[in-house]
Amino acid sequence: MNIFNDLRDAVIAALKALQAGGALPEGLDFANVAVEPPRDPAHGDIATNAAMVLAKVSRDNPRDIAQMLATKLAEDARIAEVSVAGPGFLNMRLSSAVWHDVTEAALKEGDAFGRSRLGRGEKVNVEYVSANPTGPLHVGHTRGAVFGDALASLLDYAGYDVTREYYINDGGAQVDVLARSVYLRYLEAHGQEVAFEDGTYPGDYLIGVGEALKAKVGDAFVGKPEEVWLDDVRDFATEAMMDMIREDLAQLGVKMDVFYSEKSLYGTGRIEAAIEALRDKGLIYKGVLEPPKGKKPEDWEPREQTLFKSTEHGDDVDRPIMKSDGAWTYFAPDIAYHYDKVERGFDQLIDIFGADHGGYVKRMKAAVAALSDARVPLDIKLTQLVKLYKNGEPFKMSKRAGTFVTLRDVVEQVGPDVTRFHMLTRKNDAPLDFDFDKVLEQSRENPVYYVQYAHARISSILRKAEEQGCKIGDAALARALPDDLAEAELPVARKVAEWPRLVEIAARSHEPHRIAFYLYELASEFHTLYNRGNDDPALRFVQEDVSRTQAKIALPRAVAVVISAGLGILGVTPVEEMR
Repeated sequence: MNIFNDLRDAVIAALKALQAGGALPEGLDFANVAVEPPRDPAHGDIATNAAMVLAKVSRDNPRDIAQMLATKLAEDARIAEVSVAGPGFLNMRLSSAVWHDVTEAALKEGDAFGRSRLGRGEKVNVEYVSANPTGPLHVGHTRGAVFGDALASLLDYAGYDVTREYYINDGGAQVDVLARSVYLRYLEAHGQEVAFEDGTYPGDYLIGVGEALKAKVGDAFVGKPEEVWLDDVRDFATEAMMDMIREDLAQLGVKMDVFYSEKSLYGTGRIEAAIEALRDKGLIYKGVLEPPKGKKPEDWEPREQTLFKSTEHGDDVDRPIMKSDGAWTYFAPDIAYHYDKVERGFDQLIDIFGADHGGYVKRMKAAVAALSDARVPLDIKLTQLVKLYKNGEPFKMSKRAGTFVTLRDVVEQVGPDVTRFHMLTRKNDAPLDFDFDKVLEQSRENPVYYVQYAHARISSILRKAEEQGCKIGDAALARALPDDLAEAELPVARKVAEWPRLVEIAARSHEPHRIAFYLYELASEFHTLYNRGNDDPALRFVQEDVSRTQAKIALPRAVAVVISAGLGILGVTPVEEMR
C-alpha cells in the first residue's frame, strides 16, 4: 500500500474530471504532478504541486486551478481537509481511517509492505568491489562493497532482476607482480633469505600462499628462471587471493552472483569484437591527441594512436585503445567487458568505483552508449574515502597487510552489522569518518544503536504483552487495531506510511543511504512516542487490560515490520535484545 501513489491517482482523476467538465483544457501533461509529504508537517499530511505545474501550460491562475481541484478532492473520503496555500499548492489532511489502513497493511503484508513493482523485472547488473586480486580487501573496498550490496538489495526489493558481479582484474601487470611476490614467499618457505624490492607486495598475508605453493609443487620452482614458473605461480596466486577476497566478503555478508575474469577477454577475440563493433559505427580512427592539461608543448611528443571517438558520446577527449607497440591500453578490455554486459541482455548497468576512478566515468559511459546505441544506461557511483579513528586518533595501519587497514580489521573490531549500517550513514560521494568508539556508543547520536534499540524495544514490548496473555501474531494485531489512533501516535503512523514511497525514491536515485536515514527518523518517532508514555499512562503500550494492550501494540509492531525490512535491504540483522 503506497498512500502517496494512491493519492496521486486521486489527484490525476480529479484533474481529468475537471478536463471532462471543460474547466481545464485537454492535452495537459500530468507527468510532473507530485504528491508528497509537505516540508512542514504543520501544513498537513500530503501536498501536491498540480496547480503550479499545470498553470504554466493552461495559462490559468494557479490558485484558481488549486481551488477547483480542492473542491473535487474534498469529495474523497480519505481526505479530511484540503486547503490552498501560497501561489497554488494544495495541502491535505487525511482521515484517521487512512492511518488505520496503512498500519493494518504493514501488519498484513509484512515484508511485502513497501515492496514495489517499480523495476518491472528489468535486468540490472551491479558491479562492485572489483578489487585487484593482489591482497586482502581494505577499508575503501569495504565501503564500496557495502554500498554496492545494499544498492543491489534495494533494487531487488523494488522489483528489478539484479545480478551482483565482481570483475577480477587479473589481466594486467599487477598480477605478474603478485606472482613474483608469492615466489619470494615460496623461496622463504624453503628457508631462503629474500628481499622485497620496490614494487613487490611485502604483506604478511602472502606467507601462507608461499607455503601453500611449496606444499603443492615442492622444490620444482626453486632456482628456476622466471619464464619457467611465472604463469603457474600467477594462476596459483590469483586463485589464492580470490579465495581470500571471497572470505573477506563473506565476513561482511556479501555474496556475488558472478565473478568475471578480465583474463578471459584476452586471446579469445572478445576485445577485438568489441573494438570492431565500434569500428563499424565509425568510432575508431588513427589520430594524434592534444597535449594533456598542464603539459608544456615542449614536453609533449605527439604520436599517432588508435583512438575511440568518445567525444561523440559525451566525453571530453577521444581515448586511446591501443598503445604504439600494438598492445591494448587498460581501456580496451574495459570496453570489451561492458560490451559483454550489453550482449548479456542487461537493461541497466551500474558500476561502483572508488573516488580515484572519477576520471574514468565519462569515457566508460561513452563506450556503453556507443556499444548499445544509447539503449542501455550506465550509472557510475563513486565512493569517497573512509577515515578511521580510535580513541580520537587516526587508526593505525594493519601490520598484517603492511600498508592499509583491512576489511577484516574493521569487521573484527565492530562486527558486520555495525560496519554495514555506518558505511551507509553518508551519501556514497561524501567522505565518511568511521570512529570505532562512536559506532559502538549507546546513544541517540549513534544511528546504528538508535535503530537497533527501537527494534529491540518493540520486541521487549511484544514479549511483555505475550506474557500478559495477548495474541501477538500480526493477523491478530491487525484485527485488534483501533479505528482511531491517538494524536500522539499519528507521527509514527505517518512515518510508516512513507516507507513504500521512500523505497521507490531510493531505488530510482540509486541511493541506499536514504534507507538508513529513514530508519533513523522512524526510530526517532517511535522512541518519542515510547517516552511520552512515561508521563501519560494512556500512551503506554502495555495496559492493564489485555484487549487494550493488543490494540496499543499493533502500531509498534508495524514499526518493527518496516525496520526489519529496511535493515534487510542494508544487510543488517535486526536485534531482539540489546546487550
